Amino acid sequence: MKAYPVTHTGLVRKQNEDTVRVSQIVDGLYILADGMGGHLAGEIASSMTADVLERALKDRQPSTEALRDAIMQANAKVYEKQLSDPEMRGMGTTLTVLWEGPDYVYIGHVGDSRAYLLRERSFRQMTEDHSMVGELLRSGAITEEAARTHPYRNVITQAVGTDEKLQPDVFRIIKNKGDLWLLCSDGLTDMVEDDRIIQTLVMHLPKEAVLQLLQLALEGGGKDNISAMLLEVEA
Repeated sequence: MKAYPVTHTGLVRKQNEDTVRVSQIVDGLYILADGMGGHLAGEIASSMTADVLERALKDRQPSTEALRDAIMQANAKVYEKQLSDPEMRGMGTTLTVLWEGPDYVYIGHVGDSRAYLLRERSFRQMTEDHSMVGELLRSGAITEEAARTHPYRNVITQAVGTDEKLQPDVFRIIKNKGDLWLLCSDGLTDMVEDDRIIQTLVMHLPKEAVLQLLQLALEGGGKDNISAMLLEVEA
């Protein structure tokens, strides 16, 4: 895969707590994590999660079992850290990770960062938000339009490191030539609607598209850290 990552502090926050990583240790491993906790705690949670994933997957072959195990190891490490260090209390991170195998792409997901897939001009959100609004949407209690402005839209129901127990979503999907994956934080999706995202992906080459998405999020207000990574399965 060709990877095109970008991250930006945004226009409101003073520091960037996101981690966007193209692993140099594990082939085909791409990580996006949106930390939370304030006073560097979020930054530590997201980078620590990426570190643990790389160590856990270093000598393993891509599989759902290996990926799930690595996410649970990361959860345990971050949870232990926030319990043992008072300054880190309450820290955690979302996580959306893509691990490329020979025939499949493996996705691991916790929180409200997202993975989208553009395949033959069909654009789909492949992950479900672990958030209060996500649950309301899935139950039919609110509409997509209402979700965008809901007062609890940023309240997530689970994150890496905030609780001893975790139920990550882990799945695989067959890999097709020409697929374009988008991993992104809510700093992008809160500012740019899905229709605008797909329009940008279709109209621009990946290297240009990811920069255009960042610009759109900034123009939309840049109220949070903004992170995105486009991953292109070469034809």
